[in-house]
Amino acid sequence: MIVTLAEIAAAAGGRVEPAASASVQVDGFAHDSRSLVPGSLFCAILDRRDGHAFVADAIRAGASAAMVERRPETVDPEVPIVIVDSVIASMANVAAWARRVHLADATVVGITGSTGKTSTKDLLRAALATRRQVHANDASFNNEIGLPTTLLAAPVSTEFVICEMGARFVGNIADLCAIAAPDIGLITNIGTAHGEHLGGPAGVLAVKSELLAALPERGLAVLPADDATLASLRSATRSRVLTAGADVAADVVVRVLDLDAELRADIELQSPWGKVRARLGLRGVHQAANAALAATVALDAGIDPDDVGAGLEAARGSAWRMELSVSQVGTRVLNDSYNANPQSVAAAIDALASLTGPNAGRRIAVLGVMRELGEHSEAEHRAIGRRVAAHGIDVLVTVGDDSDISALAEAARADGVAVVEVSDVAAATSAIAELGLGPDDAVLVKASRAVGLERVAAAILEAMSRESGPPIFQPDLDLPTDRSAAGGSTSAAGGSAQ
Repeated sequence: MIVTLAEIAAAAGGRVEPAASASVQVDGFAHDSRSLVPGSLFCAILDRRDGHAFVADAIRAGASAAMVERRPETVDPEVPIVIVDSVIASMANVAAWARRVHLADATVVGITGSTGKTSTKDLLRAALATRRQVHANDASFNNEIGLPTTLLAAPVSTEFVICEMGARFVGNIADLCAIAAPDIGLITNIGTAHGEHLGGPAGVLAVKSELLAALPERGLAVLPADDATLASLRSATRSRVLTAGADVAADVVVRVLDLDAELRADIELQSPWGKVRARLGLRGVHQAANAALAATVALDAGIDPDDVGAGLEAARGSAWRMELSVSQVGTRVLNDSYNANPQSVAAAIDALASLTGPNAGRRIAVLGVMRELGEHSEAEHRAIGRRVAAHGIDVLVTVGDDSDISALAEAARADGVAVVEVSDVAAATSAIAELGLGPDDAVLVKASRAVGLERVAAAILEAMSRESGPPIFQPDLDLPTDRSAAGGSTSAAGGSAQ
């Protein structure tokens, strides 16, 4: 979306310096100088690091201008800037203005829920893109930074904008809806993620329902037919409601026909618009429910059932979500390390149990803590330990030394699982090395984002790719903690809320 600095300053309540730069045009927001698109506006966010320190880097990388709270001394006085009181608040104000003015004719879809938001977004984008101009957030850019970035990056020709919406506190979803003004609201499920801050399951339901309350009367709410809170979700909106799930009473009913060796589910959907058949592009049998919800939006938008099926098959997931890789010696690594809560960990364990090979190798789960569960935390961790045992997982490696992860280990050990308890990522990688991974072994890594278990998956694959002898690897922990180049400049993350 191309706008001028004068328009941005007016929407943000700021000023342009030098004044002669008011006619300078920018195309989208960026808050990371390592990955910005030339021509964009760099937003110097004050977060864990001060984005003002990277303005000069951003200009050298091709940013046309910057939004700042003060002009950095290292930036040439002739570089165009918009000075505002708060960069984050100004991003929201400018995005809301762009929604009203430049995206007035677009349909905005808001997606929230305790789990599956990003996967459902990826599935919906693929299904709609078969026949419509679609724009969606990158990765999990779902917060007060990521959502405005998404809206400002949408071309004015966009027909559908998909906005993932995360929440850690009461009011977060309502604030995002005030910016995006969604026409369609999709709820994936109601669980216990972030229950510590949201007030337990009842609080989670209330916060996620903020999306439904924000929908216009002419809007559409797409709800999970199998969720225990369905009646409450229905009552939260004045919009038309469609349901999707395995329940035969749903408007769109999904049935899983098969799960292949790559964990891709073959599904069939029965709908008022006709039958949809697809081998899903995303891994895990749990993706069937997400696909049904995504397909409901696409079908209601007029996409032909065959095209919807083709889109669901073409969908590809975001980084560190059910990524299945095979090492040089044949060990399979299921990297689902982006984040974790009870529902997503349960689904990942189910997927690990489904990974069977011709020689019936070991199934090894590397699990870290699930954060922000509040008073339910210990019970939820124990339940995961019992699930590990119920699926016959051969080895459990727990990472961390807090009481909740110890409770998980204790529950699994009590039911006969071989458990290795370690304190950190380095120790976890060493523990896996000592197991001597070989062909047909499968390893799952899963934990909350802060634990950083993607480094374990990367170390396994990196080390085993160099193997020429027995299928045992030595850990190499000199790896970046994300996929960006080491040493890059960034001002803040675009989204990590659930």
